[in-house]
Amino acid sequence: MGRKGQTMEQLELYIPKLEDLWFFQKMTSDPETMAYNAGWDVDYDGYHRDTGCVDYPDEVLPSCYETMVGHEPERFYAYIKRSSDGAWIGDVNFHYTPEKDWWDMGIVIYAPFRGKGYAVPALKLMLDHAFRICGVTRIHNDFEVARNEIAAWETHRKAGFQELGEEDGFLQMMITREAYFNRGK
Repeated sequence: MGRKGQTMEQLELYIPKLEDLWFFQKMTSDPETMAYNAGWDVDYDGYHRDTGCVDYPDEVLPSCYETMVGHEPERFYAYIKRSSDGAWIGDVNFHYTPEKDWWDMGIVIYAPFRGKGYAVPALKLMLDHAFRICGVTRIHNDFEVARNEIAAWETHRKAGFQELGEEDGFLQMMITREAYFNRGK
């Protein structure tokens, strides 16, 4: 490990198999990991508004898997895997939003691995896959300003995202394929 919050460890993307979704269940049922997701008005029976956790019983996993995996470039889902020991430390995803003509994305670092410098490299790994492999043109994410998610904003900035401004109380952030390939020039 380098300076505090910076990791020198290698990460890779791992496309989970159906039998690997126990880790997805573990993350989405962990209150510390899912705290960012608390307090929303979500219309899903398994959503816990107080903790942000989401129940995905074993019987729904096959349909979740079918929806999440194997639909590139419209939809992508992968675990973030630490190369040194194969540990799964979180997940990343993106999906096409036709009404905006961009891909929305998500990243979750499992709580025990937060603050160790994995988020920016993991986000860059996902962006590299999106832009090089899938040919995605632009990736978007947004954050409710009132939640003051400064760490998430900074993670995105460090990965190359630019602020588009605020809309309906949400900070809009985007990175284009062109900006990604021109960074550091």
